This record gives sequence, structure tokens and C-alpha cells, in this order.
Amino acid sequence: MYAFGGLDMPTPSLLAAHYPGIISAFAYSKAPQLPVDRQYSAGGLIFDSNNRVAVLSKISHNDRIVWCLPKGHIEKGETFEETAVREVKEETGILGTILGSIATIDYWFMNNTYRIHKLVHHYVLKRVSGILSVEGDPDREAQGVKWVDLKVLPTLLSYPNERTIVKIYKKKYCRK
Repeated sequence: MYAFGGLDMPTPSLLAAHYPGIISAFAYSKAPQLPVDRQYSAGGLIFDSNNRVAVLSKISHNDRIVWCLPKGHIEKGETFEETAVREVKEETGILGTILGSIATIDYWFMNNTYRIHKLVHHYVLKRVSGILSVEGDPDREAQGVKWVDLKVLPTLLSYPNERTIVKIYKKKYCRK
């Protein structure tokens, strides 16, 4: 689809046109004069043969343990799909293959000097090989990783947008 890096990054509206499943959460900013930094990431739900999903535990900025899906920043020249496979492998130790797209989370946040507009593309992946481990995480953010049954996944995930990703996955891919 797109290879990112450099100045040819698509705008959020262009991405929305190509990814109709975008979830948008905009936080109003009283400082519109601050510059915007657009960030792009990818990851997703990686399943084992028992319909379990690999999830990470991390320490949040306020020293709480949070549970989240594996994901990370796109490197220069990568597609969203390549990033999702690489990030899942680095953060969980599991090599996967992409089965399909779920949705894109689109949100804003701020630091002291600029606003950040982040888009995170989520995919469904099937385990090909590997053993659960956080040893390959180059940023050493993950504290742990475990397999969780899809039925209980929404109750474990710390972030509402990721719980929404699970709901969208179930709607798109699970038969009643």
C-alpha cells in the first residue's frame, strides 16, 4: 500500500479514504499554535492455534502496569503490514502472517512543545513460529507477555481504543 518515510506521508484525511475503519478520538487543544507531529504505527491481534491472543504488560508513565496489544512505529520504507509483523515479533517473540486488516485508531495528545496526531493500524495475524518472550523488544518497554483467550481479552486490555479494536475484530471476523 504505502511506504512511509520522509515528506511523502499521507494526511489523515487521505488515510481515512483508504482505511474506512478509522476510529477517531480528538482531544481539543487550547494551544492550536503548537506544531503537529504525525506519527504512524502498526500492530495487532496475533492468534495461536487455541484462539488466544498475545498481550503485553508494560509500565505506564504513572508507574501502573498496563496490558496492551503489540504495536510500534513504522520504520523508513516499511508498509503498515511489514511493521505489524516486525513489531509483533519484536515485542512477543512470535512470528506471524497477516490474515486481514481490523481498523485504524486515530487520536491526538500533547507534550510540552507540540501536538501529536497518531494513527495506529491494527491487523489480524496468525502465529507461524516462535515462543512468547519480550527479549527481542529493542526498546525494553514490555515487562511481560502472555496468551489470553479472546473471550476475556477486552476485560484485560487497559486502553479503551484497543478494546474497541477487539469489538471490531469480532464483528468483522467472528461468526455467531
